[in-house]
Amino acid sequence: MTATAGTRQPTRPGRVLAALALAQFICSFAGSNMNVMINDISEDLDTTVQGVQVVITVFLLVMAALMIPGGKLTDRFGRKRCFLTGLVVYAVGALLSAAAPGLGVLVLGNSILEGVGTALLIPPVYILTTLLYPDVSSRARAFGVVMALGGVGAAAGPLIGGLITTGISWRAAFVFQALVIAVIVLLSRRIEDPLPPDPTRSFDTAGAVLSAVGLVLVVMGMLAADDNVWLMVGLLVLGALVLAWFLRSCRVKEASGREPLLSLSLFRDRTSNLGLVTQNIEWLLLMGTSFTVAAYLQVVRGYDAIQTGVVFTAATLGLLSSSLSAERLARRYAQRTLIMAGFVVSIAGVVVLIVLAGSFSTAWAFVPGLLLIGLGLGVMLTPSVNVVQSSFPEERQGEISGLSRSVSNLGSSFGTAIAGTILVAGLSKGAYATAMITLAALALGGLTAAALLPHGPSGGGRVSGAAARVARTRQ
Repeated sequence: MTATAGTRQPTRPGRVLAALALAQFICSFAGSNMNVMINDISEDLDTTVQGVQVVITVFLLVMAALMIPGGKLTDRFGRKRCFLTGLVVYAVGALLSAAAPGLGVLVLGNSILEGVGTALLIPPVYILTTLLYPDVSSRARAFGVVMALGGVGAAAGPLIGGLITTGISWRAAFVFQALVIAVIVLLSRRIEDPLPPDPTRSFDTAGAVLSAVGLVLVVMGMLAADDNVWLMVGLLVLGALVLAWFLRSCRVKEASGREPLLSLSLFRDRTSNLGLVTQNIEWLLLMGTSFTVAAYLQVVRGYDAIQTGVVFTAATLGLLSSSLSAERLARRYAQRTLIMAGFVVSIAGVVVLIVLAGSFSTAWAFVPGLLLIGLGLGVMLTPSVNVVQSSFPEERQGEISGLSRSVSNLGSSFGTAIAGTILVAGLSKGAYATAMITLAALALGGLTAAALLPHGPSGGGRVSGAAARVARTRQ
């Protein structure tokens, strides 16, 4: 990707990283900032808390359902083209949401269009970061910046959204998203794709439909838990069957020499599999905590959007400080050690949060626990991504990036659905504690997966040819 004199300027790594990190920020922001708009949106659009919860969860679900096809499309149409297309679709959805006259239009703009846009633009973020930074420390630094901005978007979403909602209106928060997208487009103009697109690559449309339908049924089953247990069971079983059908179709296509949507050989790497589990639970914990605490503060304690957002500043500061230390931490500690430490600190944060919030009525009671949760998440988000992305060569980055982001966003969907269902079923201190205890129990599963990772510096050892060439052009 060396530029030809007089024809093309070389990609500026700093500008590219800023664009990629901002893209992750705005997508994470969109998944959490609505948590402080629950009352405002429900009153303005004449709907209910449950209705707004559906909008939030469907947005996360659409991302999870379409992330694998989105990652696959990058191989065919190119990382830059998919990235820019996703940005445009997202901006249209944000502006439509800002003008929504009712819940249906909000679902179309926020849940559908912003979800589709995110599924197109996020896989290129992780592919480009992997290819542009070839060694473990530089990649940890780059992913640290991306994950820091993503984590800040998720953790600071309530504060930023609260300030905008209270100072102007909840609709202005969507205009803010569109403005950030415009900045990202400007920063992305000189991005050059490290790998050329291959228009001849086939696309498994049937597999994309099956995977999306299966994931939709599973998450809708989670949402039905507080309404009808039998409906929940039915949807979960049906979703599992559709996903099994999808996996079988992938196996058949692969055996016959055709290219499936998802190559099952991706699951033969034990390290990557464990890394995917940790990613899923990390985002489940982050988004589940965000939804639970934000809903509790507003509905039970009567806090407004700004007050709720200020409380979340503790988690934001913790996550930001530990994420930006990713390169230094990667040089001193193994990825496995960092992921395990992150889960231990986060679980401790949940325990502190429950104990102090149950014992004191002041808002300060939430600060220590949220700070610990933010610190823990910031420590482990970057190494989890690095472990997964670094387990595969350049030609498989499209597939693994789509799978990785789908697993993470499915964790976000589950976190919101599980915690939100418990909380909405009975908005009281008991329900709040139950939701947080459930999240902590699931985090123990993530800690177990992290403990099973191989010892030593995981990830970063496989430097692709494209990544090496990019590194040379930067020197």
